Amino acid sequence: MDNNVYQVYEDEIQALEEEIKLLTEKYEEIQQESTSFSDEEILRSIKSFQRQMQGESKGRESPSDLKAQLESLEADLSFLTKLTGFQFTSHSKKTVERTRERTVQKHKLSGNCYSLSFQLEFQLLEMQSKEKVSAVVTDLSIVMESRQDSDVSKFVSSIEEQGNLVTFFRSLSTYAEWFEHRRRTFLHFK
Repeated sequence: MDNNVYQVYEDEIQALEEEIKLLTEKYEEIQQESTSFSDEEILRSIKSFQRQMQGESKGRESPSDLKAQLESLEADLSFLTKLTGFQFTSHSKKTVERTRERTVQKHKLSGNCYSLSFQLEFQLLEMQSKEKVSAVVTDLSIVMESRQDSDVSKFVSSIEEQGNLVTFFRSLSTYAEWFEHRRRTFLHFK
């Protein structure tokens, strides 16, 4: 009977150790993840940071300097949004693998370019050698609302195969701008 009691305790200890291991892995995964924030959360965070800095700003920059700096950054962001048409609504990043020589991160990005919405998912493989760091985009997946247009569909497919984000953003900006002009023109004549 003593062996049965010990076996029950051993089984319970082993189950607890496995649970601790799973919870530890989950905790580490959560620590590595970057969460996406809504505009309201970002504004609350900025206001909280401003209040915190007002209390700690003795001997540092004044609150008016920080406010001016924040307004300048907001103006720059507004200018870039007007210039490019891009407005990013969410971004999340999860580290899939990390070693001394290489890091693999999974990114999810969504936003609008003028009136066209898009979503991207891709993995970024960063490899570090003694002299340089190189980054490669893999497993690119693009979802766009105007995929019914066969030319756009072909373009998106070729970009997904190439994994070329720069070409995607440049082309999307131009296409979306002219798409918006065409849309407004047709609305004018209706």
